Amino acid sequence: MIKRTLLLSMSLLLASCGISPAVPADIEPVDLETLSDAERENYLQEAAAFFVQANIVGTPSLVDCTLSEGTKTTCFSITVKPTPGNYTPGPWCPRNIRDDKEKSGIWLEGGKIYDADGKFLQNLSDFYQDDEWQIFDPATGKINVTDSKEKCAAAARPDVDEKYQNHCVECQLDYLPAGSSMTYVIPVRPLASKSSSRTQGGAGVAINGIRLDGPAPVDAILGAHTLAPFDDCGGHVNLHVGYHYHAVTDCLVDKSAKATDKSDAPVIGLAMDGYKILTHKLSNGEMPKQLDSCQGHSTAEYGYHYHAGAAGSNQILGCLTGQQGCSFEGSGESCDATVRQGPPGGAGPPPGAGSRPPKPGAN
Repeated sequence: MIKRTLLLSMSLLLASCGISPAVPADIEPVDLETLSDAERENYLQEAAAFFVQANIVGTPSLVDCTLSEGTKTTCFSITVKPTPGNYTPGPWCPRNIRDDKEKSGIWLEGGKIYDADGKFLQNLSDFYQDDEWQIFDPATGKINVTDSKEKCAAAARPDVDEKYQNHCVECQLDYLPAGSSMTYVIPVRPLASKSSSRTQGGAGVAINGIRLDGPAPVDAILGAHTLAPFDDCGGHVNLHVGYHYHAVTDCLVDKSAKATDKSDAPVIGLAMDGYKILTHKLSNGEMPKQLDSCQGHSTAEYGYHYHAGAAGSNQILGCLTGQQGCSFEGSGESCDATVRQGPPGGAGPPPGAGSRPPKPGAN
């Protein structure tokens, strides 16, 4: 895991180069041509170290880019495989109503985290107060699971194929084409946005190279009487971005690392506007103070930064305060964030989705 000393040295180095993400967000863009070779090399080495847990493809680079409001500046570009380098994702869907939490993932509802085990799926009609839920065979207890690439593709779309309604939707990483990758192009120096904006290419990228996505389209999922569980790390797979997070759990936290200040929180990623993302709570277990509407605030150590939403909230970040870079499948594209780039993620219910069943009264 990333050590706090490494993060500190990175911040100090970037500050010495005049490209610190901790400075106010209304400063001038960075011109790539003004950076010396030594500054570029040092920045790339430290930035790559920030993502030491990621499965990096090729070599990270500094590139010219156009941010979401048209500002031309310098961005850090990194291409990664859509799978974490520090653990194996899954499991997601249980196969039988008798399967316990060791064979299943989690589900987020009403700000809470539930074990999406066999018993939970068995009782979905009660949980959602909707008798149309029948996701398992009453005779055998076998759960309907999208256990092939074809089934995954048919169910994980806005207009769920009727054959795969009342299914537990699960996609595997081996359904992705060989050599799949994601590229993130993020401004080296955060620049002020005219107003806070929704995340358009995901909220950011975690320290292990995994996409930190927008909210999962829960209304669309439940409207077709399907369930798409996350693993215990808050992630699942789609056929565009691969493995990605809709919740931040303790999988991204180095429990052996000691914070320099007990009031600080571990860094878990980088937002698409260049600001760091820290855990939901501080290292002492308290909530951070005076967060703005985008879950951000400033401290002496990190300057302005965000805190991830609670794991049960289905919202890692609700919005960003700075101009955003780009994310896209593969590599080689230039970043113009004024044009919609990147694969579909979980930013909201897709068009054509069914209406959501009532929330459980227990919540």
